Amino acid sequence: MSYPPPPGSDGVYPPPPDPPVQAYQPPPGYGYQGYDYGNPGSPYSQPVYPYAPARPTEGLAIASLVVSCAGVLGLCAWTVGGVLGLVGAILGHVARRRIRQTGANGAGMALAGIIVGWVCTAIAVLGVAFLVAFVIMQPDTY
Repeated sequence: MSYPPPPGSDGVYPPPPDPPVQAYQPPPGYGYQGYDYGNPGSPYSQPVYPYAPARPTEGLAIASLVVSCAGVLGLCAWTVGGVLGLVGAILGHVARRRIRQTGANGAGMALAGIIVGWVCTAIAVLGVAFLVAFVIMQPDTY
């Protein structure tokens, strides 16, 4: 059974609309994996391994370096630099012992604190020795 043409037309119906365009999908088993490699829930994502926790940095190592560097600035005030350098060196030695026991980070800072601290102490001791020698060598002017 055919329907009559609509009134006012010549009896020709318009062609049916084109089907909607779909994105290309490769056939199954073609090896297409998609672009979803980085998303954690994707079946194609790489396994995620947790990072190893960072070892803590020994606080005495940081203190050793800071106090020893303050000793360098304190060299202008003769004995202050020597005392700060000595304290920094001792803190560095204690920090290195604790780092060997616990395995924490900061061995390089502790070593730097030791070196800078002993150098500051040596410079302060030499400075005081030269000052004392200079005062002793001066003739009395009474």
